Amino acid sequence: MSQVRVRFAPSPTGFFHIGSARTALFNWLYARHTDGVFVLRIEDTDKERNTDESLQVLIEGMHWMGMDWDEGPEVGGEYGPYFQSQRQPIYDEYLKKLKDAGRTYEKDGAIWFKLEGERYTEYDDFKKKEIEKVKAAPVVIDDAVRGRVERAEEMDFVIVRKDGNPVFHFVNVVDDIAMGITHVIRGEDHLSNTSKHVELFNAFGVKPPVFAHIPLILKESGPGKMSKRDKGALIEEYETRGFLANAVRNYISLLGWNPKDEREKMDIDEIIELFDFPGINKGNSRFDEKKLSALNTEYLREMNVETYAFLARPILHTAGLIEEDADEDYIQSVLSLCQGKARSLEELPEFCRYFFCDEFEMNEKTGAKIAKKADPKELLAEIVPVIEGIEAFTADALQAGLEAHAESKDAKVFAYFPALRYALSGQGGGPDLLPMLVVLGQERVLARLKAFIA
Repeated sequence: MSQVRVRFAPSPTGFFHIGSARTALFNWLYARHTDGVFVLRIEDTDKERNTDESLQVLIEGMHWMGMDWDEGPEVGGEYGPYFQSQRQPIYDEYLKKLKDAGRTYEKDGAIWFKLEGERYTEYDDFKKKEIEKVKAAPVVIDDAVRGRVERAEEMDFVIVRKDGNPVFHFVNVVDDIAMGITHVIRGEDHLSNTSKHVELFNAFGVKPPVFAHIPLILKESGPGKMSKRDKGALIEEYETRGFLANAVRNYISLLGWNPKDEREKMDIDEIIELFDFPGINKGNSRFDEKKLSALNTEYLREMNVETYAFLARPILHTAGLIEEDADEDYIQSVLSLCQGKARSLEELPEFCRYFFCDEFEMNEKTGAKIAKKADPKELLAEIVPVIEGIEAFTADALQAGLEAHAESKDAKVFAYFPALRYALSGQGGGPDLLPMLVVLGQERVLARLKAFIA
């Protein structure tokens, strides 16, 4: 068997849509699984939409997701150029082959591809006129995902527009032939184009590649596939929101593919090892940001605190919570407490705000709930002297001091904890309480408690 060669052929539009990212990822995974070649080919013939800035969004998104390509922009290759706008001489050469074989004709200023078969006319109710059709032999597509698909083209179709620009069907097939593409992995919405493409492959005397049409990604709620306007549709947004590329890549790999067990979190080497066409679903996949967020949280919580702090630092700085030269030891102490509780880097600034500034929002519902059981100011007034008297400000010393005080009042030590947490953070939940006090420091803890009581 010849070496597998797959391609991702996007048209840069200024966005890196999750559907495009999933197509790129499935091609990349299959290339890596088979020790094949992953080609990045840019369909940039629309000069108005396909700007350098649009291309950069795509390139940066691919790099962020860790999808390297073996041939294409930035790396070159022996089958270039890898921009359609630079391949016109190749298209001219292949168009001449079709003309010489008698498979084209001109009409209305355009060049049409001529199907083989008996011709007849039929009245078209939509066009309100007689049109010519062809009894062409059915095209059989042994799709690696969909199975056997049989379609028949019944009308000739345009391959070069009257403005001289070749159409998608023609350049797509020519590029796949010229670049030796062996497998075409693309969205199910391209299945309707495939019979045209097979007709062109046959006309060139070239065996078509293996087709694998993957299921669509449906929007989170309601009918229809995800569009760029739907929440969660753009890859670049995940980067700016502090999602981890590994988590996003892991989640997207499961949109239409599964490893045939219940696992969801897998490292990329394991996904590469398992990825193959039999694992791709026929049914469409529905995007679920909650599942993506949960997976992202798993990745965050398994990370070492140094890496976590490296990722969190710019986010905390942007939120105005730290300066660029903020103490690294203090930041890591805070994050070692918050890492296991915060659901995302995006939520981290609000989750840990009270560690970095004395002005923070007090949750009124939490305050009211605490006040129903006892006056929090009275409880805290009792324990301020206890905290003042602790010499070595450690979690163990705090636990011992507070337990001794609670016992003297014939109370449970946990009766003081909700009011203590609320006065120090404004919240009803968060990191473990006593380690939280230790990180905040004795001086800051006492200042906040006294301000709350006053």
